Amino acid sequence: MQYNFSHFLNKAKSIETWLHNEYQNIRTGRASTAFLDQVKVESYGDMVPLSNVASIGIEDAKCIRVSPWDSSLIRAIEKAVMVANLGVSTSVDEKGLRIIFPDLTGERRILLVKQAKEKLEEAKVSLRQERNAINDDMNNQKKSGDMSEDEVTRSKKEFDKNIEIAMNNLDILFAKKEKEILN
Repeated sequence: MQYNFSHFLNKAKSIETWLHNEYQNIRTGRASTAFLDQVKVESYGDMVPLSNVASIGIEDAKCIRVSPWDSSLIRAIEKAVMVANLGVSTSVDEKGLRIIFPDLTGERRILLVKQAKEKLEEAKVSLRQERNAINDDMNNQKKSGDMSEDEVTRSKKEFDKNIEIAMNNLDILFAKKEKEILN
């Protein structure tokens, strides 16, 4: 009986997606609307995503324009951006809100690379935990007689290849983000 790795492959993909989303939230000096995805605004008593109460567009390389559909929400949106602690400044005008990205200094770039590396390590730890759980499961199946010694050995070799691919995918994401931050 060959071990079924579908659960692991799904989990590895979700870890990769998580890392990708975390990297989108690390500001690199260029304006990106995805940067505001985690911002929640209080609107009529509920906390809702910013995209539900306003249109979001890129004004230029260092500025995002947020135009609320209800102008009474401008202050709530400004407060939500400040509370999210994104390292940006805001400017309110008659059309809505401008979110301005400051230039990145060399020191700030180094801090962002360090932050990206920490996120990479979090993702790798999650992957290692999954690896340990799968290895334990294979050993338990061997003990219970559901898998033979040879099947476990073959499955572990195949699993090692899957782990290596998943780790490489995470490293590739980090390398792209590091290049983006430093350039």
